[in-house]
This record gives sequence, C-alpha cells and structure tokens, in this order.
Amino acid sequence: MPPFILSQCNVADGAALAANSIPAFWADPHWVLAWRHRTLEYHISQIALRFPRNMLNNRESLRHQKAVDPETGRILGYARWCLPPSYGISPDDGTPTWPEAQVPAVEPEKEAEIRRTAETVVWDPNNNADELLDRVNALEKEVTPKTPYISLEYLAVHPDNQRKGVGRALVKSGMDQADKMGLNIFVHALREGAELYKRMGFRLIAELVQDDSAYGGSGVYGTYFFIYESGSRV
Repeated sequence: MPPFILSQCNVADGAALAANSIPAFWADPHWVLAWRHRTLEYHISQIALRFPRNMLNNRESLRHQKAVDPETGRILGYARWCLPPSYGISPDDGTPTWPEAQVPAVEPEKEAEIRRTAETVVWDPNNNADELLDRVNALEKEVTPKTPYISLEYLAVHPDNQRKGVGRALVKSGMDQADKMGLNIFVHALREGAELYKRMGFRLIAELVQDDSAYGGSGVYGTYFFIYESGSRV
C-alpha cells in the first residue's frame, strides 16, 4: 500500500486540515509577524472553524485535495487550486472540471450553519508590517499572467510529513490538470516552498526579499513568484 493517497476534501475535514496546515506555516516570516500574539494551538482552533466555509466558497472555480495516510486516515498535506473563470465547467457536457477535487455541496441548512460558525472566528493578524505586504502585493500585480491560468493558492504539509513526497504529489496533481487543460500555473510562494517548485520545473519569474528586522523579524522576509508552463515537462 502506498504511504499516502490523494483524495477529495469535504467540510468534515475542517479541523484536520487546520491541524495539518497551520503548523506548516507557523515558522514562516510572514506568519511570525502576523500571528506572534497568538499561540499555535489557539490559531488552529480558530482556523478549524473557518475551513469548512472556505471550502464551500466559490465551488465553481476552487479545487481542494488532501494527502491521506491510508492506514490511519490522517491528513498529511493539503492543496487548494483556483481555476480561471469560466473554466470550472466543461463546455462539452456542463459537468465540473476536475470533479475529483471539487468539495461536495452540503444542504442549505448545513451551509448556513457553517457560515454562521465562521463568523464567530477571532481573526486579528498583527498589521504592523503591512508595508512589507504592500510591496509584495504590488509586485504580484505586476507579474500576474495576463492570460488565463491556474493558481496554486495554498500548499501545506505538516512538519512531521515534509520531505516525504507529499507536497510533490499534490503539486504534480495540479500540473497534470494544467497539462490536460492547456493552462499555465501561477504560484505566489513563501520561502520554504520555493525550492520545491524549482525542482518540479516551475520557472522563477520574480522575487522580493525584504528586511523585516524593524518589525521584530529575522531580517529575511522572502516572497517568490513562479510559473509552470503547460506541457513543459519532459
């Protein structure tokens, strides 16, 4: 049996996805500056309440996959992709594109409950270093492709499961879909993910490394933008 399998996410995965994903980012400079006033455990508890709503948002375009240990059922990694507008539905038969990565809909009453719960979440990032983020956003606007593309919005592998091929498998799944659709992939990457994308054939198109020491950071606040060009794999 393989060490993990990729499968569809659903709203019941919210707590497990938060427990996987937040530790994956917790030491990144961006997160250090934004959430240093919160404990890891507290932030996980709040994000667990937001995840189900986020998975139901924009179901037409967003696709979600998890890597799961087949023996224990534990989630090892997670990826969220965004298809370009009008690409979420097949023009041939009207069915969803990449249906195996689309979160199943829930009953209206259940969805309303999920959205009410998400509104109770404490979401209070420290914004003292927003000028750093403003520069990142300006660069992203400059380098974002002008033609339709798939965006890898979120890739998180729990620290216990990193360097085991989990992130690579999740990214490859999206690359396969991009090749099938004839679309490139655009990624706004943090420092820890940059090497993975390079190894997988993504092309670095821009980077910005800022000094965040004035805000209590380590002095290196790095942001990287990559493109995977459809069909470029040998």
